[in-house]
Amino acid sequence: MPTPDSSVDRVEPEDAGGGARVGRRVVLSMLGLGVVGTLFGAGVQSGLARGLAAAEGRASHGLAGLIPGSDRFRIYTVTGGFPEVSDEDYRLSVTGMVRHPLTLTLEELRALPPTSLTHTFQCVTGWQVPDVHWRGVRLGDLLDLAEPTSGATALHFTSYDGLYTESLTLEQARTRDILVAYDMLGAPVTREHGGPVRLYVAPMYGYKSAKWLKGIQVVDRVEPGFWEQNGYPVNAWIGSTSGLGGIL
Repeated sequence: MPTPDSSVDRVEPEDAGGGARVGRRVVLSMLGLGVVGTLFGAGVQSGLARGLAAAEGRASHGLAGLIPGSDRFRIYTVTGGFPEVSDEDYRLSVTGMVRHPLTLTLEELRALPPTSLTHTFQCVTGWQVPDVHWRGVRLGDLLDLAEPTSGATALHFTSYDGLYTESLTLEQARTRDILVAYDMLGAPVTREHGGPVRLYVAPMYGYKSAKWLKGIQVVDRVEPGFWEQNGYPVNAWIGSTSGLGGIL
């Protein structure tokens, strides 16, 4: 079982979050599209994602989240669309039980000491993408700047989509291979993949890696995230569940 201190190459998912409140049986049935996801190029993937997001009003929530993506990624969203946040308008807040609350622009994030990671990206539903390169700021470094106060034990993450949330304990958050990521595969994180900035939690399954990261709140207890409120494990170390059979 993976541990917080393990440095072994990890399998990290895009997001095990399927469509917005799409039932578990639907998620299971959509796994049949997995092979299609290996065939789409980046341009096709982006076009399909945008087209389905545009049709959000005519379809049930979460359909955009079931599109197979490029490079064997599958693109997931819990709202049926992708929030638009420009690089210029992007702000990340670090608030709650901290001595120094932060509000950082994308430019300010990029000016902080960067960290690069290359890991296999593993989804809890079974698919994976090997050798994904990420670049960003270590979450632990941001916490050092904000300085959590006595009694703080956990983090609560929010998304620009207005619905998705996630959680980590402070101990987990200081694992060295957790990034607030702004680059992916040698380029800025795309809107479909959760840009301008997303969380990347390398040692855990992908639903922990919240997209369109908006806020990091330091709190005194773990608050289960979106998918954890729908039956997924709060502690999602890769290898600690048996995939779909272990959590659905």
